[in-house]
Order: sequence, then structure tokens, then C-alpha cells
Amino acid sequence: MELSETHTLPVAQQQTWDALNDTEILRACIPGCESIDPDGENAYLVALSAAVGPVKARFKGRMQLTDIDAPNTYTIVFEGQGGAAGFAKGNAQVTLEADGEAATKLSYTANAQVGGKLAQIGSRLVDGAARKIAGEFFRRFSAQFSGENSADQAADGAASVEAEADAASAQTESNEAADGESGGDAKKGKKSWTAWISKF
Repeated sequence: MELSETHTLPVAQQQTWDALNDTEILRACIPGCESIDPDGENAYLVALSAAVGPVKARFKGRMQLTDIDAPNTYTIVFEGQGGAAGFAKGNAQVTLEADGEAATKLSYTANAQVGGKLAQIGSRLVDGAARKIAGEFFRRFSAQFSGENSADQAADGAASVEAEADAASAQTESNEAADGESGGDAKKGKKSWTAWISKF
């Protein structure tokens, strides 16, 4: 999986850099994040809950910052385990560029590998979920500097993600039941996901 995006943030470059290195801000902005604790120099232990289509799990992992050139760029190397749900590992290169005196362009390119149930549900669904999580992160991150009520936004965002995950799970169960009645096999069940995969 590869994901590249650019976001313009309403804050100066140095302040953006400082915020990206503030664990409390990151914990509040990362959807489903439960904790971020230091684990050595420029390294952190992370625990979060996530739902990717019908797969819901609590992930524990480690994040290491490398190739640091403050306040311009760094690379994040990450790996996480979600039990039966599978694993994810990869890296992301993050670049900051001043956009005037009071705004910053943040660009990143992330590459990741997933295994277990996450790999079985298909790359298109995983990519879509990753984009949703990234989009929610930057929405919350921007709210930290715009004076909006980030707590209410976080609750709204979490409710939306949870509702979509529940709807996806319900649709999957319905499809599996239909397949069972008609004698369909596992492959047919997988094809049925395409009915709702476009939502992500």
C-alpha cells in the first residue's frame, strides 16, 4: 500500500513541527489512539483501536523517527500488531514547507505492508480506510490551531467511523448468510464485499 497526500495547515512551519512532536497533541488527533509513550530517543510505543471494514482490533506498536531535519522533514518507521486481525509495518516520509508566514504545506508519502485478516479483505478497502484515518487526523490537527472544539470533533469523527464500520460488518454478515443458503463458498463471500467497498 502506498499513500501520498499534501495538506495545508493554518499555522507557521516551526509551530507545526513542534505540534507534530507533541505526544499529547498527537494522541488527541490520531483516531482511536489510546496512548503514546516515549520508548528511547525519538521513539514511541503506541496503542490504538481501529476498524477496517469488518475487521476491528486493538493495535500495539512502535514508532521511530529517523532522518530528522528540523523543522523540515523526518521519516517515521512503524510496526504494529493487532492479534488475530493481523499486522502492519512500513514507513512514511513527512515534509514541511512554509506557505507564507502563517501556513504550512505538509506532504507525506507512506508505504505499508499488512498481513492477517487485514490482507484478506483487499488492498482497496485497506487503502480507503487509511485515507479516512489520515483525513480525520488532519481535520483534528487543524482544529487544534483554529479555535474549534476539537473534543466535539473527535467525538463526531469517532462516531462516524464506528457507524460506517458497523454498517460494513452488518452487510458482510448478510452476504455471508445469503451465500450459506445458496451453497456459496468463501470466494463468493469475498466478492460480495464489492457492494459496499466503494464507500471507503
